[in-house]
Amino acid sequence: MQAAPRLVVGLGNPGADYSETRHNAGFWFCERLAREFGTRFSVESRFHGRVAQARAAGVWLLQPQTFMNRSGLSVGAFIGFYRIPPAEILVVHDELDIPPGELRLKFGGGLGGHNGLKDITAHLGTQDYWRLRVGIGHPGDRDEVVNYVLKPPRREERDQIDAALDRALLAWPLIAKGDWNAATQHANTKPGKTAPKTAP
Repeated sequence: MQAAPRLVVGLGNPGADYSETRHNAGFWFCERLAREFGTRFSVESRFHGRVAQARAAGVWLLQPQTFMNRSGLSVGAFIGFYRIPPAEILVVHDELDIPPGELRLKFGGGLGGHNGLKDITAHLGTQDYWRLRVGIGHPGDRDEVVNYVLKPPRREERDQIDAALDRALLAWPLIAKGDWNAATQHANTKPGKTAPKTAP
């Protein structure tokens, strides 16, 4: 077992204009998790974000309100105050290289050109933190990426993304125990397939 996360960061852009766009998939997951915990977000200016605390679960939720490419400002301020090591952070973000409906949970690795991850890594000084990548698909043309991530997904894509986020919630109890191997198996199982059984 590895350390359970003390901070879950959902990435997105603040404001109503962006709330339903693909780039906000990380926000969507954090909002689901907050409902699951029965807690609410409040604005914390010192952390440049919206913060929720699930005391019983021993975890904080953070939605940076700095816009995506400055996400590290919020994360850095938060972990500096609460002295949370990078290995105890889970960052949830949209992922172009994964189809809608699929997830990838992993520790460390590359940044895949994601501006939110780039800024967080710059502030943390390391890439060694957990990421939950939420597939949104790729427009097929690199020149269309910015326009694509800043638009809402099509209805069928949103349904697939929502189903993936629901699966991620089901994996949360494993994550909360620090059973990352089992959580990874569950999260990374493609829709329609059965995740390998793990010991209770």
